[in-house]
Amino acid sequence: MSLNFTESKQQKAFLRKLYIAYLIDSERHNLLSLHKTTEMPRRTLQDAIAALADLAIECEFVQDGERNNAGFYRINHWGAVNRDWVEQHLAEIQVQLS
Repeated sequence: MSLNFTESKQQKAFLRKLYIAYLIDSERHNLLSLHKTTEMPRRTLQDAIAALADLAIECEFVQDGERNNAGFYRINHWGAVNRDWVEQHLAEIQVQLS
């Protein structure tokens, strides 16, 4: 099954959130590592992470060290989103975001 998304801003933002949530859930990421992995601007990443709650995806920053930004993001719950679906369509999502 292929994704039949149009090129709307809303759909691209939705796919971006799914992609970032998947990356966070797959391994430990902070803002810098997400930026290196996705090549998305830091502000875009920050906005997308903050908006994960709009999809009922519970994401938190886990402090790991003394510095303020030392730590990583963690997905606690995917809400109504099916993580397996995201994983199965990951390549198509990446194409839509490129």
